Amino acid sequence: MSLALITCAGVALDVALGEPRRAHPLVAFGRLASRLEQRFNPAGGGWRSHGVTAWCLAVLPLTLLTWLLTQVTSLAWAVDIFALYFALGLRSLYEHALPVAQALRLGNLPLARERVGWMVSRNTAALDATGVARAGTESVLENGSDAVFAALFWFIVAGAPGVVLYRLSNTLDAMWGYRNERFERFGWAAAKIDDVLNYIPARLVALTYALLGNVALALRCWRRQAPMWDSPNAGPVMASGAGSLGVSLGGAAEYHGEVHERPRLGEGPAPRARDIERAMNRVVAGVALWLLCLTLWEVGIA
Repeated sequence: MSLALITCAGVALDVALGEPRRAHPLVAFGRLASRLEQRFNPAGGGWRSHGVTAWCLAVLPLTLLTWLLTQVTSLAWAVDIFALYFALGLRSLYEHALPVAQALRLGNLPLARERVGWMVSRNTAALDATGVARAGTESVLENGSDAVFAALFWFIVAGAPGVVLYRLSNTLDAMWGYRNERFERFGWAAAKIDDVLNYIPARLVALTYALLGNVALALRCWRRQAPMWDSPNAGPVMASGAGSLGVSLGGAAEYHGEVHERPRLGEGPAPRARDIERAMNRVVAGVALWLLCLTLWEVGIA
């Protein structure tokens, strides 16, 4: 079975079924990660070396197991499809983003705040409608890169082992990669490895967003604004995405009781409910574009 066909099958499975409601492998992995963190980072006392050890124990055995399963010829295609399916979050992103936009359209601000709070780590209790739309749009653009495109990239590059390695690493970054007293040292490895794994995918995503919208503005925002953003990978993605949509993102946001004044991204008016949907459409169209390019590439070398 060709790589393009297997990739399309994995994406189709995610679109049709979404995340498993019960017994998701990442839930079990999260419990394992929590136990490892308790063991190697008691009371936030772990060092960088402890974080590296914990990361290796969490990620490498499962990646190796996936590689071994792909060596069984009769199982290889199924392992590939299901590994991609479990790693993707396209439908999940849609199911989280659409209710935010719908609540805003209906003027139900309390519900919109609650729903966008499921997508972002900032405090959403005091957001106005513009703040909710900004948070939702930013989350779709950034999570489209992390939860969809980067997974596709590593699957195309390295198959099931590659996408498992990426998804587990990204999960550990979400759990351990904080710059606070507890994780500053222990979570260093998880954060840096995730940055490395997302470096190329993030820039491909930024280019994809640009091609699907206002190309000139997206490229200009990427070039001028991305370097000002804290994250080396979120900056290009969100700056290009904001320029592609022709909206202004960034600005003040409250995280864990502290207000952070973030650089402005993009140009144009503040986002509204429809811009959350437009951002989601960029992600869906981008996935279709990547699948088309992969198919044409395979046909061209066949």
